[in-house]
Amino acid sequence: MDLITSPEAWIAFATLTALELVLGIDNIIFISILVDKLPLEKREIARRIGLFMAMFMRIGLLLVLSWIVGLVEPMLTVLGHEVSGRDAILLLGGLFLIWKSTTEIHETLEGAKDQQASQSRHTLFSVIFQIMLIDLVFSLDSIITAVGMVDRIEIMIAAVLTSVALMMVFARGIGEFVSNHPTIKMLALSFLVVVGVVLIAEGFEHHIPKGYVYFAMAFSVGVEMLNIRYRKKASRAVAR
Repeated sequence: MDLITSPEAWIAFATLTALELVLGIDNIIFISILVDKLPLEKREIARRIGLFMAMFMRIGLLLVLSWIVGLVEPMLTVLGHEVSGRDAILLLGGLFLIWKSTTEIHETLEGAKDQQASQSRHTLFSVIFQIMLIDLVFSLDSIITAVGMVDRIEIMIAAVLTSVALMMVFARGIGEFVSNHPTIKMLALSFLVVVGVVLIAEGFEHHIPKGYVYFAMAFSVGVEMLNIRYRKKASRAVAR
């Protein structure tokens, strides 16, 4: 009851929910690009399962906070650099993101034939498995941030539930927009390469302020939105 009446708790909840939404943008984009590999009738269920997995993974990690704290302890030393469990997960996740994004960029540039072949190789299970892999990386990053901001697990779980519910509302619209605009999809894939590089840097203990990364992404999207609007206006003028 004291949490409900505490202004500090509500401020912490609002701040953490907003942070979870910002950190979840990468996840939504990745899920949107992956589900495009499936037949149209399976995309929505894959999208929802992917977001549900993200929610359960984050709540599960919150319930094993002692394990999360233990992940920052060094496991081994490589060339004088101490590597923890968190570092290893971030490094592998970053490499996976870079590989997946560059593969998607290649298939997009190669044209429809390669994309059709790629769609035939992807099943609902394989797409969900890939979503789960990257959910682990994004969830770990998110939960470590949350643990540093709030000390009440009830607030953390409430923020995760609220942010995932909001993501479910907007995920389909974002996914369809990315799918229907090839330039936005290419931009999103490029963003994921950048996020992969940031994760690898974090794994080597080189912190890159995410504010700079997200500002660059937002600026690029803003410019591309102007380009899309200009192209639509130009095409209407030609049609007349």
